[in-house]
Amino acid sequence: MEPATKDIIHSETIVDAKQATVEEENLMMGTVLKRLEQETIMLREMFNNVNDELTNLKKPALLVGDVVHVLPNRKCIIRLPNGNKFYVHVIKEVQELKTGDSVLIDQKALNVVGHVNHAESLDVEKFIIMQKPQETWEQIGGLQSIKEELKEVIELPLKKPELFERVGIKPPKGVLLYGPPGTGKTLLAKAVAKSTDATFIEVTGSELVQKFIGEGAKLVKDIFELARKKAPTILFIDEIDALAATRMDIGTSGEREVNRTFMQLLSELDGFKHLGNVKVIAATNRPDILDQALIRPGRLDRLIEVGLPNEESRLEILKVHTAQMSLKAVKLKEMARLTEDFSGAELRAACTEAGYFAIREGRNHVTTGDFQKAIEKIKLTWDEEEEGKMFG
Repeated sequence: MEPATKDIIHSETIVDAKQATVEEENLMMGTVLKRLEQETIMLREMFNNVNDELTNLKKPALLVGDVVHVLPNRKCIIRLPNGNKFYVHVIKEVQELKTGDSVLIDQKALNVVGHVNHAESLDVEKFIIMQKPQETWEQIGGLQSIKEELKEVIELPLKKPELFERVGIKPPKGVLLYGPPGTGKTLLAKAVAKSTDATFIEVTGSELVQKFIGEGAKLVKDIFELARKKAPTILFIDEIDALAATRMDIGTSGEREVNRTFMQLLSELDGFKHLGNVKVIAATNRPDILDQALIRPGRLDRLIEVGLPNEESRLEILKVHTAQMSLKAVKLKEMARLTEDFSGAELRAACTEAGYFAIREGRNHVTTGDFQKAIEKIKLTWDEEEEGKMFG
């Protein structure tokens, strides 16, 4: 091969090598550039988020108030949580304002600048227990006649409303369960909710009584609004006597606030907004102090007494609570006879205590002696409570 030819081939080889090196460097630079572009996008997003957060932090806080009265020309009267009322302007962006709405209020000019969505304003969720109960009718021992009445008054209207439409009558809006503590009032309400596949909302009457003017009434209104949204709903109000005791003509400011809350409850039960598929079950241990306005026809007009179980019912309750227990030669009929004046809750406690006596002695079964000791222990607590009432 000619020397000149060798030099040409050598030069071409060098050029090819340099070209390959340049292409490789270009690929590496392209990769680095893409990574830098991605990092730039991430940094820009982080900057925007931080900037938005800073902007929000610089915004002045807004007050939350209630609309008392809507007036023409985009004016309204609002009430702040401290009870003060103001005549204010409503900005154009706020539409369909109604009396009772929760609104956002500018701190300086006190103008209405926005709505508070119901879901955001539900302080009610701090005071209620909302769930889908698991308790069934079969888990309630005894109380057969009460079960049938609840099925007729609560369950039937929710499951077969066409029956009432055909006859041309309106079913009761709710019932009042009354009787001693521990007789199964809450359990009955949960079983109704389970059988109708309804949302179960549980609230205590004492929790509806609030410190500031108007808060209790607003809470009652929000609870019923939530119940309508979650319908079909069983709204269970326990210890309703804390809210619905007989009203007095003269009282303290606190008593007047309780009366305002009670009036809102009556309004929800018998007001312009129909309850629809919301059924109210109230419970109390003190029916004698309830205001008659609550239990008149059209409100809680079905009064159902849930008393202490008789011997037959006690046997049914014991069968329910001992179904999963390992018993040895225990005659439940005899135990039912020994537990006179026991409530359902106390019968359940007796079963639990009997199990503890067996565990303490290292046995895996419960005997008649365990039950007898458990029954005596619960009766002893009765005597101690009586002594406490005498000397306390």
